[in-house]
Amino acid sequence: MTHVPQFPGASLVRREAREKVTGTARYAADVVPPGCLYAWPVPATIAAGRVAAVRAVDALAVPGVHTVLTHDNAPTLEEPDDPILSVLQNDRVPHHGWPIALVIAESPEAARTGAGELLVAYERDPHDVTLSEDHPGLYTPEEANGGHPAVRERGDVDKALASSPVQIDATYRMGALHNHPMEPHAATASWSGGHLTVHDSSQGSATVRGSLARVFGLDPDRITVVSEHVGGGFGSKGTTRPQAVLAAMAARHTGRPVTLAFPRGQLAEVVGHRAPTVQRVRLGADLDGTLSAVCHEAVTHTSTVKEFVEQAAVPARVMYASPHSRTAHRVAVLDVPSPSWMRAPGEASGMYALESAMDELASALGLDPVELRLRNEPETEPDSGRPFSSHGLAACLREGAARFGWHDRDPRPAARQEGGWLLGTGVASATYPVLVSRSTASAHAAEDGTYRVEVNATDIGTGARTVLARIAADALGTDPDAVAVAIGSTELPTAPLAGGSSGTASWGWAVHKAASELADRLAAHSGPLPAEGLTATADTEQETAAESPYARHAFGAHFAETAVDAVTGEVRVRRLLGVYAAGRILNAATARSQFTGGMVMGIGMALTEGSGIDPAFGDFTAKDLASYHVPVCADTADIRAHWIEEDDRHLNPMGSKGIGEIGIVGTAAAIGNAVRHATGARLRELPLTPDRLLPYLL
Repeated sequence: MTHVPQFPGASLVRREAREKVTGTARYAADVVPPGCLYAWPVPATIAAGRVAAVRAVDALAVPGVHTVLTHDNAPTLEEPDDPILSVLQNDRVPHHGWPIALVIAESPEAARTGAGELLVAYERDPHDVTLSEDHPGLYTPEEANGGHPAVRERGDVDKALASSPVQIDATYRMGALHNHPMEPHAATASWSGGHLTVHDSSQGSATVRGSLARVFGLDPDRITVVSEHVGGGFGSKGTTRPQAVLAAMAARHTGRPVTLAFPRGQLAEVVGHRAPTVQRVRLGADLDGTLSAVCHEAVTHTSTVKEFVEQAAVPARVMYASPHSRTAHRVAVLDVPSPSWMRAPGEASGMYALESAMDELASALGLDPVELRLRNEPETEPDSGRPFSSHGLAACLREGAARFGWHDRDPRPAARQEGGWLLGTGVASATYPVLVSRSTASAHAAEDGTYRVEVNATDIGTGARTVLARIAADALGTDPDAVAVAIGSTELPTAPLAGGSSGTASWGWAVHKAASELADRLAAHSGPLPAEGLTATADTEQETAAESPYARHAFGAHFAETAVDAVTGEVRVRRLLGVYAAGRILNAATARSQFTGGMVMGIGMALTEGSGIDPAFGDFTAKDLASYHVPVCADTADIRAHWIEEDDRHLNPMGSKGIGEIGIVGTAAAIGNAVRHATGARLRELPLTPDRLLPYLL
């Protein structure tokens, strides 16, 4: 029986809310088995070279210190699936902050004190940590992150640009950005009878189990990984990180459970970062604003440990119609920490450049920026030619313009002032792909009329438990309160990680399938249920393996009003509106929270967040929350999220698209465009801090 979800009723309050606000939710570092030891990682203080010697005698003399692990005495690992996990295996130092030792003690304080007493001698190699658009080591990789071809070209871009009556040629820069989830990366590991149990702060415990099985040479059945509550991840917990491996190594070496939580100041160099980019965008258009050519070329860095290429030019393959297009990526291998996923990787940085260039084109044409985008709406996905499963960008732009009062604005730059504040408004589009992966799930009906759904999903603060209960309840025709949800352990049915805005689509599809099968079995059953109840299982391998003939994307439009202090250069976001086309919204309360959270991150990206690398020492200059500034409540006065009703039949049984990341994608560009409208100054480097604005205001 095919069940068409309706998702009626009011928004559900997230299920784990009480546990979180009362402190009863247990995170990875909260799990303290009897006899637990504590580990403190010691980072390298050079940018390249090798560890020549480690003197541990003073550290071992600290009361409570149990062991010091280095490459000389740490357990030997098998080759990992990710090179960043090959820790304490040799004397090489590939970048500043690489873990070179682990101090294990009876208390966190003793471990930290012991780490401070460790003496390390190095042999230094020359290093290079500075990215530039003309770096001599730049090369074109085969792929960018996500398996995207590094270069895509249609038509004759150079000829089309040269013949275009209106042209934009601009270069946009962004420094490194850091994830900084509220909960640091932490793990608690213990061994018992050859079985390894790890409580890990991760976006996917199945991924962690696979990595641990490989490095320790174990059958996955001999490993249990639990990620029950996770205090944010934003991509940095989407792959296995060193804390899980280090904690398991220390537990094996000492024969006791070990807890390891990376200090905040070390996170920037061991858990990934959004790589800096230099992006050149060239647009060619006719006098009526019709695009004839789009050229988006991105330069970024990767590490000597592994290749990771931020796919910043990929969104330009989706957004606007043009007969001629070139999108390309180049990368330089530097002595830097390995970059990785940070919320909406590629889309966030790439759309900042593309949507800023579109605003520059609108200014050059004297055309309304909303109208320019509407005039270039593609009929099919430009890069592939596939039809869109749905394409709600125009509806988002029109709805957002109406709600924001866009058409009432004075289009002239630097024309509005209120006291000492210069006022401006800006707009930007957003897109994010619809991603889905294979998942399994089970649904159980008990004889007392209650239900239980099991799936190894991970709730990183997005409300996964809540929305999965709603999906199951809808398929079963029952109240969500009657459905218990078990997630966050490899002992449950296998499921993919929480990442790429794909969690609900992937887990929910399996939950819906299992619950629908259970509903059919219940309908066919007569009499009372057996004491053991009834259970149905589901696997979406067949459904998710089929390649869709449609281009599936979520779209959105961001509108911002900013105020710039004419004396200090301070920027305030007075209003921020996001309107989204993201399929069927399954639970309004948690959806609005995710959209709003993305926009808050976009405010940080635009105005406060940034971290350079010191060329002399090779470390990040802003590596903790005292120096890396994220938005606070005072920065987020009026943020509103809305969505349009979108009935897309080409997605999944719920008709849903991912919503976790699209909120950030266009926000920074909308704010930057609003600052340009307020001041008349076009800045092309983020963040828009007062020191960068002041020269244009004096």
